[in-house]
Amino acid sequence: MKFFIDTANLEQIKEAHELGVLDGVTTNPSLMAKEGIKGHDNIMKHYVDICNISDGDVSAEVISTDFAGMVKEGEFLASLHPRIVVKIPMIKDGIKAIRYFSDKGIRTNCTLVFSPGQALLAAKAGASYVSPFIGRLDDISFDGIELIDQIVEIYANYAFNTEVLAASIRHTVHIIKCAEAGADVVTCPLNVILDLLKHPLTDSGLAKFLADAKK
Repeated sequence: MKFFIDTANLEQIKEAHELGVLDGVTTNPSLMAKEGIKGHDNIMKHYVDICNISDGDVSAEVISTDFAGMVKEGEFLASLHPRIVVKIPMIKDGIKAIRYFSDKGIRTNCTLVFSPGQALLAAKAGASYVSPFIGRLDDISFDGIELIDQIVEIYANYAFNTEVLAASIRHTVHIIKCAEAGADVVTCPLNVILDLLKHPLTDSGLAKFLADAKK
């Protein structure tokens, strides 16, 4: 399973990269705003800066909601760097744009996916990635992991090449459950990745080893 970091913070991306487990980055307008990145040119430069740190794919999101606007934005984003993947919302014109980009050889990430039917349409249109938001489903008392199970099964039935990129990851249990379900990718904040390192028995065991080494 690939690990993507969901942020626009360059220092966090560097830290994840140096850890040796970073496979890619996902971003969105909200994450850009959180880092104080404003203005078209600054945002585009920031995408390139991210690509220069990460060795993997970097999802860059369009803000248009009409077909023509998404095509114009997406083509520009794809021209910024070979590792840019154009992030497209799961709407009617978004599906049309994904098909357009697929035919042009431009990779896409279909975002804001909350149902198996949406994931099926994204794969049919040729999306490179589909991003089900499992944490947001959990928030409204639906089982986000069940959605991952459904999408993985459907894609296996028809040998779709679309990768399942589990998003809205809130904690380490989400990561483990996504791995068990067969998700191709998880994207989450750095702190959730680092939480996988933690276990009290590791801490106590290491403390004992170090204490014995001093004897």
